[in-house]
Amino acid sequence: MAIDLSSHVFTGNPIRSKTPKLHDPVSLSSAFESLKLHLHQNPENLPPPKSPLFKVLLFKKGRPLVSSSVRGDGAVPSWHLGWISLADCKGLLGNYGVQLTETSFVYLGSRADEDVVYWAIDVSVDAWLVSELSCRQLCFVDLRTLMMATDWTDPCVMGELAIAGHARPLLEWHKHSRFCGHCGDKTVPKEAGRMKQCSNELCKKSIYPRLDPVVIMLIIDRENDRALLGRQPLFPPRMWSCLAGFIEPGESLEEAVRREAYEETGIDVGEVVYHTSQPWPVGPSSLPCQLMVGFFAYAKSLDINVDKEELEDAQWHSRKDVRKALTFSEYKKAQRTAAAKVDQMCKGVKKRQQESSAADKRAKNGEPAPMFVPGPFAIAHHLISAWVNKDPQTGVEVQSKLRGGFISKL
Repeated sequence: MAIDLSSHVFTGNPIRSKTPKLHDPVSLSSAFESLKLHLHQNPENLPPPKSPLFKVLLFKKGRPLVSSSVRGDGAVPSWHLGWISLADCKGLLGNYGVQLTETSFVYLGSRADEDVVYWAIDVSVDAWLVSELSCRQLCFVDLRTLMMATDWTDPCVMGELAIAGHARPLLEWHKHSRFCGHCGDKTVPKEAGRMKQCSNELCKKSIYPRLDPVVIMLIIDRENDRALLGRQPLFPPRMWSCLAGFIEPGESLEEAVRREAYEETGIDVGEVVYHTSQPWPVGPSSLPCQLMVGFFAYAKSLDINVDKEELEDAQWHSRKDVRKALTFSEYKKAQRTAAAKVDQMCKGVKKRQQESSAADKRAKNGEPAPMFVPGPFAIAHHLISAWVNKDPQTGVEVQSKLRGGFISKL
């Protein structure tokens, strides 16, 4: 099986542009002012001047609103973001006494060629809204399930996943930055939700969203042609993956790779070679978006000493065994299972197919594969498949091949 990806999942957001400048004709400022006019318009007044088309994406507890459709008999369902118009958003929420203000919305981006501006809003706890939307076959689905259900060969859906992966961390950040960390006073949204500012006139500290950087590395034993993979206690049975860890203050990326490798497995690492990076917006609400920075790391020692507080196990795996795991793992089957689950959720089907991580990873004889690795939605998958299929002998060779955009052959 082969799956070609020109970029990582959650990258390539089609509506995210360069930071808008206030003097630009179509700027964040002008879009925000137009939003205010529409929100505060009295129905008896004349319509406001011509303005961009507004589309709004609702979120509930970090889950975007989506729809699902099937085109053709036997086709795999395909999910899409459940954009609604600003008027529809006002009507849905206004019917239940929810007063919308411009500070309720977070700016996501625009398509100047289509004269469309995109916004997101959090509607977290209103059960009545779920019932209202379910009548339209719309539902709130967590980002991890959508990630699993995405057809990686469909650039349209990949783009929508990137939009949701951009919106969710912004909304979660708003919930967790309600107070100034400097003086403790309340913060107020500014720049259409792209920043916040302390309301204390003596402080007025500006606060911006931040990423949590994480190094993720495939440790390679060049001499014996092996790779080191680890297991965390929460992993499904038989799943193995790369090691990873957060970067500490005052630490370079390469230093973080070496430290994490030694702390978790006792392996000394020498050469460290950059691969690619990937935003990872599917963590808990306290860590809504991490930046996974991927590396190949070449071992200087081979004896493993697992830190049981960090990992359940870590083992060297031959290239042959890892290639077999990639060959036998039915990632497309798992994707179809997740897509069907989303489709059932949107249609309100009570009995939903259970998502399976391990059960869909089967050998050709139907028996469970002895091991499998994360699917193509994860940077770990591409680190592993690049090593298996491209035979990296030197860091320079790997780096030059990957800088122009990688293609993974499974």
